[in-house]
Amino acid sequence: MNVDAIRNGLVIDHIHAGGGMQIYRMLGLDALDCSVALIRNVPSRKMGRKDIIKIDADMEIDLDVLGYVSPNITVNRIRNGERVEKKHIGLPARLTDILICRNPRCITTTEQGIRHIFRLVDAEKRIYRCLYCDAKAPD
Repeated sequence: MNVDAIRNGLVIDHIHAGGGMQIYRMLGLDALDCSVALIRNVPSRKMGRKDIIKIDADMEIDLDVLGYVSPNITVNRIRNGERVEKKHIGLPARLTDILICRNPRCITTTEQGIRHIFRLVDAEKRIYRCLYCDAKAPD
């Protein structure tokens, strides 16, 4: 399979195999007017298999979504066919409006306009808890 290089845009690399589609949905990449390539199960020496997303537009994306779905992701910004920036994304300490609290008694469920904020409580097990009611985030 051959996917052309991009001139200006983003390459999201080192996504754990199978995580690319979740990132695609969470970032709303289907709504973009530019070309977006989701390449799944690419052989990788480090990871065994990985996913890659190429976006043919220079834009800002929510890095917390990337870190939540697949820590250790890299984001490469491409301009004029050259990589001008490379970011290594880790597990975010706080998630805002990425997850929704499932506790029916939580203030975020009963009141409108309150942001859904989760804080990382255990990095090893990747456990997040609601900032307001302390409920565990959905898996």
